[in-house]
Amino acid sequence: MRTALLLAAIFVAATVEAQTLRPYRTSAPPIIDGSLDDPVWKSAPMVTGLKTFAPDFDKDQEQKTEVLMAYDAENLYFAYRCFDDRDKIKTSMAARDNMRSDDWVCLNLDTFGDAQGLTALYINPFGIQQDSRFAGGREDFSVDFVWYSGGRLTPDGYDVEIALPLKSIRYADTDTVIMTVFFERFISRRNEHGSYPAMDPKKGFAFLPQMTPMEYVGLEHYTLLELLPAVTFAQQSSHANGKLGVSGVRREASLTGKYGITSDLILDATYNPDFSQVEADAGQVDVNLRFGLFFPEKRPFFLEGREVFNIGATSVTPLDPIQSIVHTRTIVNPLIGTKVSGKIGDKNTVALLYANDELGNSAAGAPTEAQFAVLRYKRSLTEDSFMGGMATTREAGSGYNRVAGVDAQIREKEGAMFEAHAFGSQFRDSSSVPEMADRALGVKYGLVSRDIDYSASIKDVGRDFRADMGYITRTGITTYAASVTPKLYPESKLVNRIDVGVFSAQSRDRSSGMWETMNTLSSLAYIRGNLLVLAQATYSTEIFLDRRFQTSGLFMRGGGQFSRPLGVTLIFSGNKAIFYSGNPYQGTNRRASAIITYQPSDQLRIDYSFTYVDFTADSADVKVFEYPINRLKLTYQVDKYLFFRAIGEYNGFRKQLLTDYLASFTYIPGTVMHAGYGSLYNRVEWDGANYRPGPKFLETNRGFFFKASYLWRM
Repeated sequence: MRTALLLAAIFVAATVEAQTLRPYRTSAPPIIDGSLDDPVWKSAPMVTGLKTFAPDFDKDQEQKTEVLMAYDAENLYFAYRCFDDRDKIKTSMAARDNMRSDDWVCLNLDTFGDAQGLTALYINPFGIQQDSRFAGGREDFSVDFVWYSGGRLTPDGYDVEIALPLKSIRYADTDTVIMTVFFERFISRRNEHGSYPAMDPKKGFAFLPQMTPMEYVGLEHYTLLELLPAVTFAQQSSHANGKLGVSGVRREASLTGKYGITSDLILDATYNPDFSQVEADAGQVDVNLRFGLFFPEKRPFFLEGREVFNIGATSVTPLDPIQSIVHTRTIVNPLIGTKVSGKIGDKNTVALLYANDELGNSAAGAPTEAQFAVLRYKRSLTEDSFMGGMATTREAGSGYNRVAGVDAQIREKEGAMFEAHAFGSQFRDSSSVPEMADRALGVKYGLVSRDIDYSASIKDVGRDFRADMGYITRTGITTYAASVTPKLYPESKLVNRIDVGVFSAQSRDRSSGMWETMNTLSSLAYIRGNLLVLAQATYSTEIFLDRRFQTSGLFMRGGGQFSRPLGVTLIFSGNKAIFYSGNPYQGTNRRASAIITYQPSDQLRIDYSFTYVDFTADSADVKVFEYPINRLKLTYQVDKYLFFRAIGEYNGFRKQLLTDYLASFTYIPGTVMHAGYGSLYNRVEWDGANYRPGPKFLETNRGFFFKASYLWRM
């Protein structure tokens, strides 16, 4: 018996040993050009045999993929050899972060090997990059890392090379470093994802616990030091007294620095951080809203490590009132900021953020600045489970908002996850008003697998709960929600998969004591090729100002990549709705949108979008408003670094035309140069004394900006 147990233990140990990847250490690094003729690739170990996980699991990818691994004192190297029919490969010479509709490969790397988060590096066949951070069940594409890639088409498909500098990642401060990896390939025309290792259908899309260990011996542990100086010049002109003249000139310099306390703990600091927004936010319908619009964060200082602020049991459904406890876009005009983020020991993740925000208030007695601070701690448990806590504060004059609480994410079994949070808040506008305090609680249990998804959640947000640093759509509500989605795989030449979704939520409005409901039945079909069709019927009500309104309706969405150059998405909804005002009333809301992408060549891309929303009052059958937005964007990509872009957007509700022109050069994230020019036109005319509505467009605002920055790293 003892001998049998010993043999079993040896077998298990040998199996684990065989599963650990060991990249080849080289003294002759490859040239990152997409050509796999470097000597290192002849010695590097290889994995192959990728299995699909979408639209179905555990099928052999028809197109073979080989992945090679190596490293040296400064970089991790990977190469993908992707076999395919060259004429069917979809690729483009696109701008960075704009290639997800192409064929691509992805290196998913958990540098700590603790299943708490991963860095994803996407590359298309021309070597164009996109990157993201995945943690807490959410993927954030707004981050940018410094890494290098090359790609080229071959007679047998395409090849891709990657060099990932050690200074761009955080990893354990040990002699032997164990990371985990998940190699991925996407074939656009099939809408097919394949991976190594193969994903377990019972665990669904729980990526982090299913990654393969990869061992590096003797990695260098650098003392990272980065400086990112940037200069910006902007000139604004506006129409006044019948003339367009200069109304403001802004010359600003900023400096952001990064210091590696260890290879896994980083100190960031910034002065006057650059907003890094080189294109105006796309127009959104901004009338008849119950809560404010959401705009994403784009500033590099705030993007570093922000996935650690993801909280368990938030953003569970579109109904979830708490989308985030920390949304740094609420820090509007920061003057200085500091941050420490990373790992302490094997299981402890910490983040400490401070920022001083200049408010620009001119009113007597109003605060001129606000102080923001966030402290986050996470303790990793087994697999991708964790327990943590977070505290935030915003102090402005004698007013403040403080939030503190705990959260957890526990892998219960295979594809099942339990999540929870409990937060309390204190709020006071000024010393002349009393303090308000309340709490927010949430729990969720869900399972994701090949054949079925289901979840159940309870959310309770007090009427006086405030999180001024977050994004919260509603307070004073308790919601009980559940969903189940069986997945069907018909033996059909037309349809790969059909997801049938049933969702129900019952909510109690605290102010009125009344209940509202949302119940949906949906069908999502994955059509052969790259097409999706969603149809959804909803029966729902909503409480607003102590009154119950009908919000039932229909929603449809369809589209995909119809051919290599053409992608189309169409969306339509019609439903009963509320006109949000001090005297709300019942009406009917229609929404329609079309998104069309056409690429006549590898370098030219045309994006057109149309959005239309209207509202008709039921009582008088009168159309209260209609809101159309047309947006056209032309992009010419000279090479992987330089592009020219022109945007025209017409807002039919506001009778405004926006034009925006940009020349942009990005060598690596941080080392960039942008020059832009934009104008705003209104349908007005000057009559010699006043502006009044007119038949023609008048250029009422004009702006020019130039920005340059350089990433210095040692």
